[in-house]
Amino acid sequence: MATAVNDWQELEHRYFLSTFKRLPVTLVRGRGVAVWDDAGKEYLDFVAGWAVNSLGHCHPVVVQALVEQANTLIHTSNQFYTVPQIRLAELLLQNSCFNKVFLSNSGTEANEGAVKLARKYGKLRLGGAFEVITTVDSFHGRTLAMVAATGQRKFQQPYVPMPSGFVNVEYDDIDAVQKATSSRTCAVMVEPIQGEGGVNVPAEDYLKRLRAWCDEKGILLILDEVQTGVGRTGALFAYQHFGIEPDIMTLAKGLGGGVPIGAILSRNKSAVFEPGDHGSTFGGNPLACAAAYATLKFILEHDIPARVQRVGQYFHDRLRQLKEEFDLIVDVRGRGLLQAIEFNREVADEAVAACLDRGLLVNRLKPNALRFMPPLIIEEQDVDRAMDILKEVLATL
Repeated sequence: MATAVNDWQELEHRYFLSTFKRLPVTLVRGRGVAVWDDAGKEYLDFVAGWAVNSLGHCHPVVVQALVEQANTLIHTSNQFYTVPQIRLAELLLQNSCFNKVFLSNSGTEANEGAVKLARKYGKLRLGGAFEVITTVDSFHGRTLAMVAATGQRKFQQPYVPMPSGFVNVEYDDIDAVQKATSSRTCAVMVEPIQGEGGVNVPAEDYLKRLRAWCDEKGILLILDEVQTGVGRTGALFAYQHFGIEPDIMTLAKGLGGGVPIGAILSRNKSAVFEPGDHGSTFGGNPLACAAAYATLKFILEHDIPARVQRVGQYFHDRLRQLKEEFDLIVDVRGRGLLQAIEFNREVADEAVAACLDRGLLVNRLKPNALRFMPPLIIEEQDVDRAMDILKEVLATL
């Protein structure tokens, strides 16, 4: 039976568990930086699937990779070797400081696996140390363990008691990490720039000091680059901005160009998994790996990080111009094409709705903040279009 255009949202309410607060729009098509709803209205997409659609919607190289792979081999399980998986692993390791990789389905899974890897390291090398230090306002995923790792009470409160083994300290505070470190500590896990927590950019020496502290204590440094990785901040990986090399890094979101995939990257020092220690039925399947390989190859060959630096700085400057014009904005922060504005009162929901009405998709970060995560292929004129709409919206607020 055909479904009328206006019935999709009603059917969602009827069928789905109420876990998402969706905007009242049903998207049916995308191309580049634009999407269209079921009534034919066009929107400029500055959310990009929560920083997932790194090359925009339906980029030809991703589409071609998916079609070719779907006509060849979709899934086998990790009982066997597959070519797309190995090609992707090689490309990731050739362009980073790491030696080994494990492929999963999501960022949450990647972070969960990274913590398992750190605990195994603690068991083997640190006398059974098992605690991981994480930070307040971090976000590491939705499994029960990763909710415990996430330093936000609003995510933890419905599920207490939390799994043990995580210590939350203030972000961008090396003294807090040092005070929390004990004989039980096996690793420190942080985002190089906090995404869900507010697009919080640390001091330039924060990661260097963390690296030095971890080296001094013989513990691992894990960087959660699920949101910041694969060109988002203007470097292929955000750790490259700060002049350090982590022991373990996690990726997801933009890696697959819209297809679900996650990755744990490890240096030899921390690559302590053995057969049977970890696994995944779907992780690293040929279809997802083909899409990720095509996405990453395009980003490298076309120097997308340099483009992100240029357009990201232009975007940041335009947002700062708005801050000068509107007292409502009290802060502009971010790096590359991960940007946020903070308001002096809770008007984010109203701003998102007004932008939606005018054909711009943005993200409510907090009641008083918006986040922008557009595709990495946007140009200055796309920023100008978005800023014209945002300026009009701010004038109404």
